Amino acid sequence: MRRRVLACWGLCWAMGMGCGVQAQDLPLTALLTDASLAETSRVYPSTPDSELPEVLAQQRRVLSAQREVILAVYEQRKLACWQKFAVNPCLSEARRARRQALEPIQEQELALNAQERVWRTEQRDRRLQNKSMDKQDKP
Repeated sequence: MRRRVLACWGLCWAMGMGCGVQAQDLPLTALLTDASLAETSRVYPSTPDSELPEVLAQQRRVLSAQREVILAVYEQRKLACWQKFAVNPCLSEARRARRQALEPIQEQELALNAQERVWRTEQRDRRLQNKSMDKQDKP
């Protein structure tokens, strides 16, 4: 996973350095493969409850890095649009591509939020159950 993120950063660096690759020539969705998206949305069932927040935080960092790559490519595309005669259609296409590329990341963030809510609910229920057990033990 880290290689994919580093490859994406390398791609953005290459575009910023003017190595012959134009930002508008690269699809934003090509930066993120389906496999990398699947890896980030998966929480391993063998993960202990105490480590789940760290796993979720790590996945959020990966998604944030992917989002930054997409936004950097968008900025490059936007700058390239201002060099064209038909600026508005080019900007519209760049925004459409950005929204399309960010959609899977937003879905994964929503899934992570749902997993975190479930985990917090379970933790709260355990605390309440322990409290009620303590009250029952004391006469």
